[in-house]
Amino acid sequence: MIKSGEPERSVSIEMTPIVDMVFLLLIFFLVATTFHQTEREMQIALPASISAGPISTALREIIINVDEDGQIIVSGRTIGPDDLGAIIQQAVALNPQQKVTVRGDRNVAYGYVVRVLDICKTSGIAEPYLDTVIGEMN
Repeated sequence: MIKSGEPERSVSIEMTPIVDMVFLLLIFFLVATTFHQTEREMQIALPASISAGPISTALREIIINVDEDGQIIVSGRTIGPDDLGAIIQQAVALNPQQKVTVRGDRNVAYGYVVRVLDICKTSGIAEPYLDTVIGEMN
């Protein structure tokens, strides 16, 4: 290999423009966040609406677990079929598009899951979801 008489130049990256850009972005986001907070703290009298409700109510999903013994568990509490119907009817009254997921233990008798699905249907849930796990069937 033939080498020329020129000394090798090392490649370097100037950090000053990068640091300047980072500081400018930081300042921009701090100012934008401050304006956003100020906008939310303004004293605004919002108009009334019949269908108004908190966003969390609209997005909350009811998950019903049916254990191996056929017991119905909602939010970590064991409840009866009548209580389940009341919970679902109350949720549907607040949000007509309420979503319900039924999770049955793989060893539960199918009749218990059908009972929960019937309660969902009679309480106003048009399409309850059945939750399963992807994997090998045994």
